Amino acid sequence: MAGLQSRSAMSLPFSLSSAFRNLSLTASKRSFSTTPAAQKIKPLPDYIPPYPYGPNYMYRQSNTGLYGGVTIQFGNKISQGRNEGKTRRSWKPNVRRKKIYSEALDEHLFIKVTRKALRTIQKSGGLDKYLLDDRPARIKELGLFGWRLRWQVMQTPKIQEQFRQERKKLGLPEPPTFEEWVAQKEAEIKARAEDETNIKEATKPIYNKTLY
Repeated sequence: MAGLQSRSAMSLPFSLSSAFRNLSLTASKRSFSTTPAAQKIKPLPDYIPPYPYGPNYMYRQSNTGLYGGVTIQFGNKISQGRNEGKTRRSWKPNVRRKKIYSEALDEHLFIKVTRKALRTIQKSGGLDKYLLDDRPARIKELGLFGWRLRWQVMQTPKIQEQFRQERKKLGLPEPPTFEEWVAQKEAEIKARAEDETNIKEATKPIYNKTLY
């Protein structure tokens, strides 16, 4: 018995050493990251005109709703206690998901909207009038999401009829259809190419006379 105990005692350190040898002291790599991933900006489809002001890269969240030009503000928190000093802090916009009715689309839309943009929509008389305002300041605060929604509203039959009545009142001609516009552009490109070839042919004799 004494021999067995001595043998087990002698083999114990070797088993512990082999167990600790398998352990790694280096920190294991995490399979996840604690930093939030950057929000991807979805580009506009090809059939929608490009947004003149481009997407917002400083506050990407504003590209997914009607934020009214509001972004995160940074400043200082002033302490009035015993330890007077400044502490950096930020103020995030008051964003809510609201159900807003669109008369042109004839449906309720769940939109991420700030309190400022919601007040502006109410003062404008509805979502459609807010989106169809053509002032540069309004178009700039629409953002990428508002620009896409504005195009959808403008393509509805109700708004197209409204535009037709306004053109008739102002005496403006009807715009060409998409097929007519494509044919017109092709004709312009063909005429430009023919003019360039005619100019090259007209200048050839002049170069020949100068050479001889």
